[in-house]
This record gives sequence, C-alpha cells and structure tokens, in this order.
Amino acid sequence: MAVVCSADMDDSPERAFLGQLEERLRDGDQVEVEVSLVLLAGRGVDIDQTELKGARRRAVELLAAGGDPRRELDPEGRAVTALAEDLDLPERRAALRSGLETLRTTVDGLAHVSARLQRLVDDDALAWRWFACTLLGEILVED
Repeated sequence: MAVVCSADMDDSPERAFLGQLEERLRDGDQVEVEVSLVLLAGRGVDIDQTELKGARRRAVELLAAGGDPRRELDPEGRAVTALAEDLDLPERRAALRSGLETLRTTVDGLAHVSARLQRLVDDDALAWRWFACTLLGEILVED
C-alpha cells in the first residue's frame, strides 16, 4: 500500500480546527467562522495596548448603555463599529488582509470556510468589523 503525501497539505492545528468548522457548516450548523478566520489572520495586526484598552473601554460603555454588556456581539452593532472606527488605520487593515490572504492555503479544499474567507477578503470593512468584534469579545471573556 502506497501512502500519498502532498507537500501542499496543511496539517496544522489551524487546518484541523477549520476542518471541524467545515463539517459543522456542511451539516447545516450556524457557525460564525469569521471569528476564527480573523483571529488567525489578525495575529500580525499591531495595536498599541494603551490605545486598545481605551478603545475597548469606550466600546464596553456603549454596550452597557444599550442594555446587557454581555449580550452576543454583532459586527454591525454600535459598540463593534465604534471600536472598529477607533482602531482603523490603513496599515492595520493591510496587515489583516495579508493575514487573510495567507489563510487561503490553510482552507484550500474547505468549500464553506473558503467562501467565508473570500467574503472577508473581498470586503475589508466587513473583515475589520469582525476583527473588532473579536477584540471586544476578548475583553468581555476576561471580565
């Protein structure tokens, strides 16, 4: 029996995780794959911690003013869009886009995940809001 091994195969933990999400999507589950994609892609986005802390604080205040600050985050919601605007710089968006582009090989062959990735690549404003959503979610989980 011959074992075929492709040099292009991605055996990373990220690929395995995204593969599990692909299976869930294929089964009809509602999965916000965008969160995972921008978390992975955003590792190269440089944001000063002092600036991030202040922007997050303002976003949490907006959440609290709207009711329960622990409610599910929406990339189109007021707090997330405010955080996205506070942190938006061309070089940060470029870093996120670059990170998203590098994920193409990781998601190759995962039809549903690849389609979601393509949507983020095609709409950098949407990708940036999803990234802001993850940044806000991180602070809410910590509290």
